[in-house]
Amino acid sequence: MAIWKLSPAIAAGNTVVLKPSEKTPLTCLEFGRLVKEAGFPPGVINILSGSGATGGALSAHKDVDRVAFTGSGPTGRKVLRAAADSNLKMCTLELGGKSPLIIFPDCDIEQAVEAASNAIFFNMGQVCCAGSRLFLHKDIYEQFIQKLVERVSFEVVGDPYDFMTTFGPIVDEIQLKRVLGYLEKAKQENLKLVTGGKRMDRKGYYVEPTIFRDVDDNSTLAKEEIFGPVLCVMKSFSTLEEVIERANCTCYGLAAGVFSNNVHIVEQVVKKLKAGTVWINNYNTGFAHLPFGGFKESGFGRDLGEEAIYEFLICKSVIQKTFTHSSRL
Repeated sequence: MAIWKLSPAIAAGNTVVLKPSEKTPLTCLEFGRLVKEAGFPPGVINILSGSGATGGALSAHKDVDRVAFTGSGPTGRKVLRAAADSNLKMCTLELGGKSPLIIFPDCDIEQAVEAASNAIFFNMGQVCCAGSRLFLHKDIYEQFIQKLVERVSFEVVGDPYDFMTTFGPIVDEIQLKRVLGYLEKAKQENLKLVTGGKRMDRKGYYVEPTIFRDVDDNSTLAKEEIFGPVLCVMKSFSTLEEVIERANCTCYGLAAGVFSNNVHIVEQVVKKLKAGTVWINNYNTGFAHLPFGGFKESGFGRDLGEEAIYEFLICKSVIQKTFTHSSRL
């Protein structure tokens, strides 16, 4: 994520202050060592670790011309307010999501099951574009859930430093309590638990891969970003129009996915979904030349692609009067 921000900023001729998350600072500090080893001039790339207050100070600093932020919606709003209250600096915000993954019955079911599992359980759901709302057509609802539970059972839980591990811990105790709080909320709302639903009985901040089914569109878990390994299989859908309307029924618009072999269906879904990225018959694949960013409360501006470079440039118009031969300086 740091490279997504740094690369276009440096390519556009800027100097950069990189403030990593206080939860994950080590990779950025190691990156700083590599920056020095690569021979970047002093002061071009600066890495400043610290708490949220450090980020707040940077956002409010009058010598900072632009902020590019990836994180939660509430923090993004603080960044935006600080930018407005200081020097009206420009901002790029890549915030949260509650991304829908829509499965039609004419698709490759096995492929879709694999994608649906990875969409939510990759990195234990701690991904801004995680496919946390799964919409299944009524004709494949029961079959798909059964296959999905079987797929999830093959996750290898363990130490993230072990290459055999496919499912590790939540990032810290604060986020663990947040995820467990949503699982408790699910009990209060009487959501139908399919698998998982509790903390694992082992050392560390581990939560079971969790799936709920027949989730109502207005459920708390269906509307709020959990940022954990919790999948809401929504109530089944029957028509194309219905599922598009329900998929768009969210304040977020970061990403979405659709599985279908019908070109007409895919065309309509892609056109009408309010999301910055839509994957067709795959999920969460990215390419450096494709811009990435959200609609609505998922933020604005773009990372990656040519568009990202423009985020770190500013347009200047120059009008020159043409000199004649008789003109004197």
